[in-house]
Amino acid sequence: MHFYWEGPYGVLLWHEATFEFANRFGVSWEEFVGSGADDGIVQKWLARIWWPYLVCTVLTITVRTKSWFQMSVLVGGSGLLTLLSYAKYVGSKHQLPMFVEHGGQMLIPILLVMAIALGAGHRATVITAVVAAIMTFAGHGCYAFGFWPTPGMFYAMTTLILGVEYPTAQALLRIAGVLDFVFCVGICIPYFRRASALYGTVWGFLTAVARPVAGMSWGLNYWGADQFLHEAALRAPHFMIPAFLFFLWRRPRPRESTDTLATTQSDR
Repeated sequence: MHFYWEGPYGVLLWHEATFEFANRFGVSWEEFVGSGADDGIVQKWLARIWWPYLVCTVLTITVRTKSWFQMSVLVGGSGLLTLLSYAKYVGSKHQLPMFVEHGGQMLIPILLVMAIALGAGHRATVITAVVAAIMTFAGHGCYAFGFWPTPGMFYAMTTLILGVEYPTAQALLRIAGVLDFVFCVGICIPYFRRASALYGTVWGFLTAVARPVAGMSWGLNYWGADQFLHEAALRAPHFMIPAFLFFLWRRPRPRESTDTLATTQSDR
């Protein structure tokens, strides 16, 4: 997204307070803004921000246990994602659900580091994964249920994919919002947590792929893939984190039956 399209940092950088901060270090307006393409501090920063994301992408594959430097860089990558989410939050006129629903995206690098350093089943790792999942679904639920104005994109995707009218789309979104909140409660209850994680995996995947399904068309350049496929990839944590919890909470085989099976096989 940052290499092909410009990141949404304009609301943070094209600001008088930002220039005043730069001016304290002796940076002039011409140096800050520039006189042409990619020659000012802002343009240069926006043009190169994709490099740290690329580095973090490689590190997610190469990082190993006790690779503390690599894990520290990944934690810094989580900070980058937090900055990105904050920019979207400011761009939405400070709508709190906009920031909250990015919880999974912001926390997933930290979750990876914790799984490597502490273990996937460590209590702190599991709690972090649960918090990330709850943030994602709570933020989405606030929009879908109507606590905050429901984005037009939600209605557009629902009507285009399901072929329904506005009243039906609104009713479906309200139901989805209720289920989002049910997920947030169910994921914390041992008896319901695995079923909730399965629901979160399926629903998170459907909402992620809804972007390219609703937006891509044969009549667009590259079939619209350059506009919508990355939107689905960015939302991968929305279903990958619940999937992680679903498989982590799989029921172990009873010890008695395992011992019996081993004894039977040895007798044979």
